[in-house]
Amino acid sequence: MAALTSDAEHSGLRRGMGLLPLVTLSIGATLGTGIFVVLGQAAPKAGPAVIVSFALAALAALFSALSYAELAGAVPVAGSAYSYAYATLGELVAWICGWCLLLEYGVSIAAVAVGWGGYLNAFLQATFGVTLPDTGAVDVPAAVVVLLATVVLLGGIRESAAVTVITTLLKIAVLVFFVAVAVFAFNSDNLTPFAPMGIAGVATGASSVFFSFVGFDAASTAGDEARNPQRDLPRAIMISLGVVTAAYVLVALTAIAAVGVDVLSGSEASLATVLERVTGAGWPSTVLSAGAIVAIASVVLTVLYGQTRILVAMARDGLMPKVFARVSPRRKVPAANTLIVGVVVAVLAALVPLGQLAEATSIGTLVAFGLVNIGVLVLRRSQPDLPRSFRTPLVPATPLIGLALCVLLVAGLAATTWLAFAIWTAVGLAVYFAYGRHRSALNV
Repeated sequence: MAALTSDAEHSGLRRGMGLLPLVTLSIGATLGTGIFVVLGQAAPKAGPAVIVSFALAALAALFSALSYAELAGAVPVAGSAYSYAYATLGELVAWICGWCLLLEYGVSIAAVAVGWGGYLNAFLQATFGVTLPDTGAVDVPAAVVVLLATVVLLGGIRESAAVTVITTLLKIAVLVFFVAVAVFAFNSDNLTPFAPMGIAGVATGASSVFFSFVGFDAASTAGDEARNPQRDLPRAIMISLGVVTAAYVLVALTAIAAVGVDVLSGSEASLATVLERVTGAGWPSTVLSAGAIVAIASVVLTVLYGQTRILVAMARDGLMPKVFARVSPRRKVPAANTLIVGVVVAVLAALVPLGQLAEATSIGTLVAFGLVNIGVLVLRRSQPDLPRSFRTPLVPATPLIGLALCVLLVAGLAATTWLAFAIWTAVGLAVYFAYGRHRSALNV
């Protein structure tokens, strides 16, 4: 534990983030992902009860967030769940967790970038009457937004934090605007039958929309750059989850009640479609699309930031090449790491469809969250006297419920998603035993 904290203090990264930037980092990484992009994909699976699916996914996230908050205060370093697993469960489990996080963050960036292209197209059609050219199987706009976010991150943490604060506030304003307009078309008939696919549909929907909560833990990836990590990281995690959950449930309710599930189904710019149907005018959907373009880009920016910091932690432990831990002396950012990740994710965003990306993200997230819940139980037993700025209530019940909910949601994912995850895990174990184990800092 002491070695992890010492490495964080000598990482070369700048400690310049207070509570507000940390909260906006987590909100920015989360808010918008599900509502702007995934709502149209999940609505057909659960019907109007997709609102309950969001609430169930939020409940699973809450129990895991309580565990995250305790570990963030007790192990205040970069790397999120990877570092927590390293401190509590050992190197091999930490590697598996970190490998899952690479899947979670990298694929979620790509998925959000795909949705960004949908809103960009809606904005161009409404404003200029033009449509983005069809590039076949290659999603060029998705790649472009990832590369733009990469350039911003290369500018430095202060610049990136300022952009995150501004875009997060804009995102909240856009969603408030949406609710204010859509609520006037509220029709309870659109909420019946409420759960046409029953409880199974609600559970399947929750498994899909859990993708929407990827990112509330983003503050925990900034442990090396927070001014007061033990105090501010737990607060940022809990505040951001509360804001995001309220926004998701409120927007999903007003959207479905306004136009019904059928209108939302399959659309990558579903909220813009709702406003166009509700008002019969083009300008509200244009305003929403313009806001979504900026807001979704901020998700790409903040989640890309999180992935690079996880790689910093893994490289610092010797499990990834040292180039990922190398920090630019002038900008105080991992420049080579950021550039490599940006290019790889841009290619992924350009080539893989949205639905497959979202489910692949959910399984990586749920495995990582499950390990965090286990980590709290282990650390309570192994180091009961360790100073903790936040203590998860009702231990062991809370982390055990969090773990059970993660298992429940993982079970609802498609067989193809499980197959892809099994292949990803097998590749990860091969990399660890062929490379990481022999270069581990534990063996130096």
